[in-house]
Amino acid sequence: MAAMTQRWVDTWSLLMFALVLLVVSEYVRSRRPSNFPPGPWALPKVTYMLISLLLFTCQLAQKYGNIYSLKMGPKWMVVLNGLSTLQEGLLTKGDILADRPVVPLHDDMFPNLGLVFTNGHIWKQQRRFTLFTLKSLGVGKKSLESPILTEFIYMSNEIANQKGKPFSPILIIRNGVSNIICSLVFGHRFEYGNEKFVKLIKLFDSAFQIELYNAFPMVMKHLPGPHQTLKKIYGEVINFVKTEIKKHKEDWDPSEPRNFIDCYLKEIHRVNGEVDTDFHEDNLVMCSFDLFGAGTETTSTTLLWALLYMATYTEIQEKVQAEIDAVLGQSRQPSMEDRANLPYTDAVIHEVQRMGNIAPLSVPHVTNRELQLEGYTIPKGVTVIPNLTSVLFDKKEWETPDTFNPRHFLNEEGKFVKPAAFIPFSAGKRVCLGENLARMELFLLFTSLLQCFTFSMPPGVKSVLTPCFGLTLSPSPYEICATSRGI
Repeated sequence: MAAMTQRWVDTWSLLMFALVLLVVSEYVRSRRPSNFPPGPWALPKVTYMLISLLLFTCQLAQKYGNIYSLKMGPKWMVVLNGLSTLQEGLLTKGDILADRPVVPLHDDMFPNLGLVFTNGHIWKQQRRFTLFTLKSLGVGKKSLESPILTEFIYMSNEIANQKGKPFSPILIIRNGVSNIICSLVFGHRFEYGNEKFVKLIKLFDSAFQIELYNAFPMVMKHLPGPHQTLKKIYGEVINFVKTEIKKHKEDWDPSEPRNFIDCYLKEIHRVNGEVDTDFHEDNLVMCSFDLFGAGTETTSTTLLWALLYMATYTEIQEKVQAEIDAVLGQSRQPSMEDRANLPYTDAVIHEVQRMGNIAPLSVPHVTNRELQLEGYTIPKGVTVIPNLTSVLFDKKEWETPDTFNPRHFLNEEGKFVKPAAFIPFSAGKRVCLGENLARMELFLLFTSLLQCFTFSMPPGVKSVLTPCFGLTLSPSPYEICATSRGI
């Protein structure tokens, strides 16, 4: 009996020792480095998904300041809030935050390829080439207006075919915007409702699974589920891009490149034989994929928010249409030169971007060396999140931050102004590569849509402005009515 009691005591003591050791170990592991930004207790890794969904609405900055830290699993993360903090981090000290952290899904499928998640020399080289090439293809120039406005004709025909009845605008808007980037990258467009495009929509709609995969990569890669479907869709889109490249190689003329693929093939041919070149077909595939995906998602989502806001705030829609009618009439298509004469329309577009807030946490950065920021020390290798929401909805920067108010972008004379706190494309060395293209598309397509149609909610249906969470914040699925204005 005494021996049994002693064994129980020994076992209990061993368990208590193990528990104390575990608690102490966890405390030491979770202890913040010296002079590290403050923040709440360490969070389990599953919270990464919740952070992606909820961080932009939380009040942690009010408690801990504009720079605070979170620990999820074994990794530290630092969140930057407020205009001055983001400007210092992304602009003044942008070299230190020019890199991206490893993204497990991307790293599994496309290691060290493309424009979005590469770093160092490869990223700089590919980005520089892509920016130059897009500019040579007309991005930011008047020559690109015609392809955009031509695509609008296809969009408007699809909308007019709805004959004023309720319809979902998702496929029409996404297909139209996608065709613009497709024309630049591949040299041709797709018919509306194309099966390949429907698969691409599934790719975007599966964004939440990317977060799940990145939270548990070692487990998720071996399990069935939606993330495996996502990987399959990725593979199908990649195969589609490879097919396009194969077609281009059969008939391309190096002296007359027609699109991004042609230009990239020409560069591959130019550097052929050089040691360690990063211009090769694998990178061409991934760069084309990145342009194709990013060039569709952000602009089309912004336009979907725009239609929803116009159907919700009909008095604002009427003011936009009155301005368009006064400047353009109902027979002439808009031009980028008209933007200066359409200040209210321009203000509404910018307010849609601000309120839509489609990339609330931007894309994560990682420190490539130690960073000193506002008195704190952030070591090398720490993920840094620019909380764009903290700027776009800052009460110090906007008169009515939680209200759709185009006056945020108008001065007392009614002229358009753009406050420094308007940063939906982020800032610094990693600012959105397609910003110039997106600005052209948003102005020309939005102005054309409001010139041709009046948008309203279906009878008896109230608009829902609550977003769907994913890699971007998109409107909850909705139907809308479009009444032709007689053009």
